[in-house]
Amino acid sequence: MRTIAILIFPGVQSLDVSGPMDVFAEANRFLSSADHYRLLVIGTERGEIRCSNGLQITAHQHYSEAEQSYDLVLVAGGPDLARLPADGAVSAWLRQSAARSARIGSVCNGAFLLAHAGLLAGKTVTTHWNDGAALAAMFPDTVVQADRIFLRDGTLYSSAGVTAGIDLSLYLLFEDFGPELSLNVAKRLVVYMQRRGGQSQFSPYLTPYAEELSIVGQVQQYVLAHLQADLTVDALAQQVAMSPRNFARVFVREARVTPADFIESARIDAARALLESGNAPLKTVAFDCGFRNRDHMRAVFMKRLGITALQYRAHFASFTSV
Repeated sequence: MRTIAILIFPGVQSLDVSGPMDVFAEANRFLSSADHYRLLVIGTERGEIRCSNGLQITAHQHYSEAEQSYDLVLVAGGPDLARLPADGAVSAWLRQSAARSARIGSVCNGAFLLAHAGLLAGKTVTTHWNDGAALAAMFPDTVVQADRIFLRDGTLYSSAGVTAGIDLSLYLLFEDFGPELSLNVAKRLVVYMQRRGGQSQFSPYLTPYAEELSIVGQVQQYVLAHLQADLTVDALAQQVAMSPRNFARVFVREARVTPADFIESARIDAARALLESGNAPLKTVAFDCGFRNRDHMRAVFMKRLGITALQYRAHFASFTSV
């Protein structure tokens, strides 16, 4: 019997806990009793632990009493976790548990607890898109790929925000028992077995902005107002009376992206807004946002978001525009 231990704490996101638990519990419906997953919730505090949504969870064990080896130690996340200081005792328990367990992982920003314990040093991980930059800044010896839904680095597993814990758990079923079981569980839970694209499709904006009154900020505002124009480096440099070479150098220094990358991101963001809120044909959206045609827009969406513009509309259009 495989034991899955999920670490929780005050302010934990309840879906980070219940999502993976339901995946493994549903898997048990298809498995022989000898192959069942045993689910164990471990708390950083005794008694009832209040989740971020007010739900109260009582852990099966306090972490100080959890001394066995596990098939997987999974650390849940929470809305405020990235801002909380390290807990030395919890970090020590995580290091000890990782040493005696087959796999260790995190859901959402539970990666911060693993990082505080020193378990992410030299590793490649993902986390919620909103916490990726903070994780990378606080732990520079960790490679953060914030656009991934889930990621494996050896025996370390990490996943993106909230519902991505379900995606990761389905992948773990796939590793343990193959595609048929993970597909059956996905069908039971009415979720995708493998979601298309990365986290960028869920973040509100892709476009990085410089200070509004700076030269680069002025150019960015010009770009946003003229998405349909032929926005070459030469044309943008003329707007601020700079040479193209010097303009490109200053733009990269202040915006931390090339002018071409900024323009592409701005056009994607504009297209996303139109796709979410209206029913305009894709060719009209493409024209209004400065893409050459709908095929060009489709290619850029696939490159940057991992899904097409049509798929983006299907996923995120408001009910009134469907």
